[in-house]
Amino acid sequence: MEDLSLIRPTSALKSKANDFKQEFFDFGEPVINGSALFDQLEFDDWLIHIQKSSRPETVQPDWVVADTFFAVRPQDNRLIGMIDIRHNLNNAFLSEYGGHIGYAVRPSERRKGYATQMLKLALAYAKSIGLKKVMLGCYADNTASYKTILKCGGILTETKPYADGKPMHICWITL
Repeated sequence: MEDLSLIRPTSALKSKANDFKQEFFDFGEPVINGSALFDQLEFDDWLIHIQKSSRPETVQPDWVVADTFFAVRPQDNRLIGMIDIRHNLNNAFLSEYGGHIGYAVRPSERRKGYATQMLKLALAYAKSIGLKKVMLGCYADNTASYKTILKCGGILTETKPYADGKPMHICWITL
């Protein structure tokens, strides 16, 4: 497994980003966790959305300041994953389920250790912006994500039904 870097999305990544998104859809996954709505928006609109979300003066009133990154493998500049780091939980959905960090690894790159590497990079970033502990949530049957969270210091604090009725694990990581 090669090392990853977290980079902010730019217009230069449009083609690669759209290929990344299409892989999820082709795999039957219409939701891309940690994508800050990339699964619902066209790239140019999404880029404006995440830029606005990254600043307190322009974030939507019903959301929180967040930084969204692509996880890139520098050796071939392949987009491996996405990760969204929310600065606080001042939103009902985030405080109940979404947590401070959401992430996804593209289907063809799963089970290679990239999620753990991405989460470790995100935790370092979260610490650098002053967070002391972070919440993450995942479906209870998402064994890979749950193991990743535990590997990175996660402590299971609650299992509860999500809006769709499926059980969800809520974990906290002290930074």
